[in-house]
Amino acid sequence: MEKIKLEDCYVSEEYGFILQDPLVKLPEYYKPWMDIAECLAELIEKKKLQGEVAKMPELDTQHLKGHRQLRLARVMLSHIIMGYVWQNGETAGLKMLPRNLAVPFSNVSQILGLPLIIVHADLVLANWKRKDPTGPLTMENLSTIVSFPGGDNLQGFILVTLLVEVAAIPGVNAVIRTVSAVQEDDKQMLLSALQDLKQSITKMTAALQLMYDYVNSDVYYNMIRTFLSGWKNNPNMPEGMLYEGVSEEPLHFSGGSAAQSSVYHALDELLGIQHQPESADFLLKMRSYMPPAHNKFINWVGEAPNLSEYVSRSEDPTLLSTFNQCISALTELRSLHIRIVSNYIITAGARARMKKNQTENRGQEQQERGTGGSQVMTFLKSVRDTCKEGIIKHNTPGDH
Repeated sequence: MEKIKLEDCYVSEEYGFILQDPLVKLPEYYKPWMDIAECLAELIEKKKLQGEVAKMPELDTQHLKGHRQLRLARVMLSHIIMGYVWQNGETAGLKMLPRNLAVPFSNVSQILGLPLIIVHADLVLANWKRKDPTGPLTMENLSTIVSFPGGDNLQGFILVTLLVEVAAIPGVNAVIRTVSAVQEDDKQMLLSALQDLKQSITKMTAALQLMYDYVNSDVYYNMIRTFLSGWKNNPNMPEGMLYEGVSEEPLHFSGGSAAQSSVYHALDELLGIQHQPESADFLLKMRSYMPPAHNKFINWVGEAPNLSEYVSRSEDPTLLSTFNQCISALTELRSLHIRIVSNYIITAGARARMKKNQTENRGQEQQERGTGGSQVMTFLKSVRDTCKEGIIKHNTPGDH
């Protein structure tokens, strides 16, 4: 198995899966996009975005040079599109994107290999800047490049999600070292890598816990969530979205989802987590919502020699215990995710319906789905439970 070239995967030792130092400006030709993106939240709040988009020229994407310009164009266009569609609320989504948005977005997405809707890579991985250019990646020193309505809560939601990715950076490096250690049969290196991995997963959990401090669950449910909703398995948009100038048939895409974060997929592949068929199917679909280069990294991890079998065969109690600690840490991270979703989607949704006195099933059906379109609690519990099953019970080869 060949050694991975991180730069080919847009993964780095310093930033993990996060896009390193994203650009914040495009060439002057793209000023119409930049002007709208800069005051996007305000235009949506004042219900003026659709009017502004109607006046926007259809721009050619050939003046975009290099990966970072393309990623910034995606960040801007994907945010404008979600704002445009959901400007008037989740039951008033538009059914067609005009060609001045659809065509350039399709062109940029084709080059980057991404679907025609906002994804985790647009919302989080490429949508950040430092306030002090030399300062650290901390909540105090970060802000987003483009924002939906939701003020500090929206900033908090995106930046806490980014901080989970920051906490995962040492884990991504540990994944690479783990694969090498198994290939080279170096137990000492493996032990050290797994210890670092466990520590990184624990820090991801601590970062995710910040969601409670920075994001109000009612603001998330009633406002932020709407702008991440897709047009696949969405009862408010059963017929999907028509992209003018791109496709003659409506297209269906899932909305933003934590399942689009490459970190979780890389960890599952490394630790040999085997998800239930339905969950595995959804997770596999979400890989097409990631930059293809990140997929390449995940596949590389998946093709590596089986770590769980190696640890079982080693009959080394310290190695076994450390491996199991990694599984337990990942299970705890997934349990926290369940508690957050329960708070921010299920409970907040029930409160919203009580306020509106809305008890019909249609509202219930939408509430139980995540923005990615999955039956959210069933999915998350299944993923957490199969994660727990990754624990190695005995350190004798026959019992694994």
